[in-house]
Amino acid sequence: MPMMRRRPLLRAAAVGGGAYMAGKHAQRGANREEEQEARISELERQQAPPPPQAAAPAAGGGMSPQVIEQLQQLGQLRDQGVLTDEEFAQQKQRLLGG
Repeated sequence: MPMMRRRPLLRAAAVGGGAYMAGKHAQRGANREEEQEARISELERQQAPPPPQAAAPAAGGGMSPQVIEQLQQLGQLRDQGVLTDEEFAQQKQRLLGG
C-alpha cells in the first residue's frame, strides 16, 4: 500500500515540475524579447536624425517691447488720420531699421 501513495505524489511532483519549467521557459523568452526591443529602440534612437533646434519664439520678430509699442502708437495715429499711409510706412521703416 505505501507504493500506491507515492505514485500520486510522484505524479503531482512531475506535473508541478513540468509546469514550473514551462513557466521559466516562457519567462526567459519574454525577457529575451524585452531585451531585443530595448536594443532595437536604442539603435533607432541613435540612427534617428536629431530634432530640429527650436528657434527662439519670434515674439514680434525679435523686436524690443519699446519698438512694438511705438509701432502700435504709429498705427493708432494712422487710424486717427494724423499720419498718412506714406508717413506711417516711412516711420515704420525707420523703427525696423530698414
